[in-house]
Amino acid sequence: MQFEKLFEMQKALDRHIEEKHGLLNEDLFNRKVVALLVEIGELANETRCFKFWSVKPSSAKDVILEEFVDGIHFILSLGIECGFDAEQMELKMHGLSLDATDQFLRVYELVNIFQQAKNLSSYIDLFAAYLVLAEQLGFTEGEIEQAYFRKNEVNYQRQQNNY
Repeated sequence: MQFEKLFEMQKALDRHIEEKHGLLNEDLFNRKVVALLVEIGELANETRCFKFWSVKPSSAKDVILEEFVDGIHFILSLGIECGFDAEQMELKMHGLSLDATDQFLRVYELVNIFQQAKNLSSYIDLFAAYLVLAEQLGFTEGEIEQAYFRKNEVNYQRQQNNY
């Protein structure tokens, strides 16, 4: 994955948003954590992996991918908030052969651990677990990157339209 490019793009988007909304001197860490948790929930809802009571299928793959990428935006943004960068990213992907529901729970757990620790190790664990989830959902690195690039453009357009 092109972490350097992703971090660069996210840093520019974050700066644009923070300047536009007068947030340059604000500590946005906890708000970004809540935003990430919400995005993970929206992703889970689109996959419907936990909805044992329903026969309705999951959303289309492109819808799920867009929701997944929303999480990538906030994970990158949180790393930037903590001063991390692409050079520090050495992800060790270790899926514990969990099903998607259990992997969602693992990701939620790791968000909370990172929120408390705010260290590189917990950040890398979170990012790796989120990418394991992507693998379980059937996404390739290339699909994730392309979807990120598209959504980044949409986010700039939204800012221009006072979203």
